[in-house]
Amino acid sequence: MAIQLAQRATTLTPSLTLAIDAKAKKLKAEGVDVCGFGAGEPDCDTPQHIKDAAAKALAEGFTKYTPSSGIPELRSAIAEKLKADNHLDYKPSQIIVNCGAKHSCYNVILATCQAGDEVIIPAPYWLSYPEMVRLADATPVIVPTSEADGFKLTPEQFRDAMTPATKLVIINSPGNPTGSIYSREEMQALAEVALEEDVLMLSDEIYEKIVYDNAEHVSLAALSPGIYDLTITVNGFSKAYAMTGWRLGYVAAPAPIAAAIDSIQSHSTSNPTSFAQKGALAALKGDQSFVAEMVKAFAERRAYMYDRLTKIPGITCVLPLGAFYMLPNISSFGLTSADFCTKLLEQQKVAAVPGIAFGSDAHMRLSYACSMENIQKGLDRIEAFCASIK
Repeated sequence: MAIQLAQRATTLTPSLTLAIDAKAKKLKAEGVDVCGFGAGEPDCDTPQHIKDAAAKALAEGFTKYTPSSGIPELRSAIAEKLKADNHLDYKPSQIIVNCGAKHSCYNVILATCQAGDEVIIPAPYWLSYPEMVRLADATPVIVPTSEADGFKLTPEQFRDAMTPATKLVIINSPGNPTGSIYSREEMQALAEVALEEDVLMLSDEIYEKIVYDNAEHVSLAALSPGIYDLTITVNGFSKAYAMTGWRLGYVAAPAPIAAAIDSIQSHSTSNPTSFAQKGALAALKGDQSFVAEMVKAFAERRAYMYDRLTKIPGITCVLPLGAFYMLPNISSFGLTSADFCTKLLEQQKVAAVPGIAFGSDAHMRLSYACSMENIQKGLDRIEAFCASIK
């Protein structure tokens, strides 16, 4: 019997980052010495006090359904965090805990977008954004940004991309895969464009704690009462607390949007995992020194990687101010990003993600959320590979 799949399932592009990471892990399991730069997750373990809180919850039988929006004490703690860290006033009822920040973004798009709507996405972009928009039957409008502008959407580009069908724009700062951070002035300029036409803004702030060189993370919704009413803030626990596998994120949104997301979630996943929420509560309430220590390690790796990459003939690179990725330009070698990364893996056993996955075929993405040993060895191999094809 021929099975007819829904069109939305057949037109999706599989995640290249997960595919590359899986391929690298498979080669490593086979005994191959692979230098992996594909994973978008901290290489350190979740802090012990967070694990202990979840283990305690399990031991005490906290294993049943919770409210679909998350346990009240966690939503209250998130509201307190947003007030203290981001100068954002949200009631706990405006906060919905989701199964990871990826799930948060998807829920936001499902709740706000439908067929006929357009969503503006600056490129290079996190690869799941366009696919989420398509799953909601809306249309992604990709706006290429430039290295000269630090891979950031300009107000002029935003205005030019807008049509009467524009419903949402996605801003990711600090960004994946670029590491770019929008300044307060740049955020304000984008906010003013959104206010002209009442365009909703999804502010993905999952990397907010991972910033360098005294860069300032600015929460879009904090800029003015007007933009607060148009902004849906997404954040989570995966990156700051090395909790990628725990799958916990959250949305802070205007009340009608929060209610819609809660309703969607109640029919799709029910609630986020009960005992994981207790771990998240411990993450927010406990010692925060882990974050600074992790960022310090990332900063050292970032400096080393940038120095090495920019000395390789044929490669240029924008210095990232946040997250833990670098996006070197490899276009001078005359290969597509997919061909470049395939050959790099085959010939030098280095796993990187082709830039085409993020909307830019001129680049590849390297994660420095890995050991310095891996970075040093991998860059030696990248240097040798580039010399062989130049």
